[in-house]
Amino acid sequence: MGRRRHRKRLPEQPVQVRIENLSHDGRGVAHIDQKAVFIDGALPGELITFQYTGRQRKYDEGKVVSVDQASTDRVEPKCPHFGLCGGCALQHLDSGKQILAKQQVLLENLSLIGSVTPASVIPPLTGPHWGYRRKARLGVRFVAAKGRVLVGFREKRNNYVADMHVCPVLHPAVGEHIEDLAECIGAMHAKQRIAQIEVAVSDEDTVLVLRNLDPLDEHDTGLLETLETKLDVCIMLQPGGLDSVVPLSGQACDLFYQLPDEQITFRFKATDFTQVNTDINRAMVRQTLELLDLQSGDRVLDLFCGLGNFTLPIARHVASVTGVEGAEELIRRAADNARRNQIDNVDYHVADLGKPVADLSWMQARYDKILLDPPRSGAAELVELLPALGAQRIVYVSCHPGSLARDAGVLVERGYRLDMAGVMDMFPHTAHVESIALFEK
Repeated sequence: MGRRRHRKRLPEQPVQVRIENLSHDGRGVAHIDQKAVFIDGALPGELITFQYTGRQRKYDEGKVVSVDQASTDRVEPKCPHFGLCGGCALQHLDSGKQILAKQQVLLENLSLIGSVTPASVIPPLTGPHWGYRRKARLGVRFVAAKGRVLVGFREKRNNYVADMHVCPVLHPAVGEHIEDLAECIGAMHAKQRIAQIEVAVSDEDTVLVLRNLDPLDEHDTGLLETLETKLDVCIMLQPGGLDSVVPLSGQACDLFYQLPDEQITFRFKATDFTQVNTDINRAMVRQTLELLDLQSGDRVLDLFCGLGNFTLPIARHVASVTGVEGAEELIRRAADNARRNQIDNVDYHVADLGKPVADLSWMQARYDKILLDPPRSGAAELVELLPALGAQRIVYVSCHPGSLARDAGVLVERGYRLDMAGVMDMFPHTAHVESIALFEK
C-alpha cells in the first residue's frame, strides 16, 4: 500500500501581523517566516490578528479575527452579507482608493508581465458604486438543513450559494428582491430543480431567466406569474441550451440600451453578453472614440465586436468599419442593430479569434485604426498579426490586466509604443480590473 498523505494541520492560535499590500484578488498580503500569507478582510498598513484557513506549499491563507490598528482607508461595508458572499471583495475599502488600487494592479502587470510602461496614465473612469450591476448570474439552491431556498452569489472561496436577502450592487429591480425570489421558488414543486437565475436589466425592462431542469407544472407557473406581476419583471424559462429560452407569459420583453452621445439603440437578448455597468459603458465608448482619433476617411477593424457596442459608434465617424466576432448569434444581432440605426458602412464577419485567422478575407485588407475587446484570455495569436495590417493606432479594451500586459509586450516588440493606459470602474467593490490602452506606431 502507498503511504497515506496527511493534510498539514493549521495553526490553531490567531497570529498578529502587519499588512504590507493588497493582492490582485483584494486580500491583504503579509509575510511570516518569508512566506506570503493572503488574508481576507485586511488592508495595507493595518495591524491585524488573523486565523489561518489554508496552507499551500508556496503561500498560506487566512481571515481577519480583529483589526488592531485600522487603515484610514477602511470604511464600513454597506452590504450585510459582505465577507460571506463572494460577489464583492473590497467593500471595506474606500471607493476612491479601490480604483487607485486597481490602477496599481494594471501598472504592475504591464511592468512585470509585459515589461512595458505607458507614456502617460489615463485618469480612472468612475461611476455609481451601488445598484450598478445590470447583468448577473445568481445561484439557486434548496438547502434541506435550512428548510428553504437560497438565491444569490456563491460564498467566498467555496461553491455554496450565499444566504443573502439583499444585494446593494445589483440593480434595485433585482437586488432589493432577493427574498421575494427565494420565497417564490421555495414554494414551487420544482424548487430543487431550479439551478440558476440569469439577470438582464435594460434601459426599461428587467428579465429573469430561470434555468429549470424539469418542466414546470401549473402550480409553479402560477407562482411565477404572480411574482412577475409583483416585481414588474419579465420571467423567462430555460429548460435546455440558450436556444430553449422562452418567455413565461408567451410575450418576450424588448430589451435595449442606448448610447445617447451617438443616438444609437442596441437591442439584445437576456442571455447575450452586454456590459454590466451602463454609466461606465457609455463613458468607455466615449473615451475609446477619443483615443482612436477617428477621421472621416478611416477604415477601422473592430475585433471581438459582440453585438456592435463599439462598432456602431465608430461607424458614425469613419468611412467603414469591419466587425469580427466568434458568436454567429451576436453577429446577427449586430447586423440587425446596424440596420435599425440606419448605419450602412459596417461589414461583419464570424470568426473564432482564438484560432489562426491570417488567411481570412478581412485579414487581407489594410486599416487605419484597430480596436480589440477580447475575453479574459486576451488576444495572443492576433496581436502577432496586427502590425501587418498597417494601423497607426490600436486601442485595446481589457477585462484582465495580465493578458493585456502580455499582449502589450508583443505589440511593443512589433513596433508600437504604449502611449496611454488606464482603468475603468466597471465592477466597483470587486477585484475585477477593467482597463484600456492606446498603442501608436
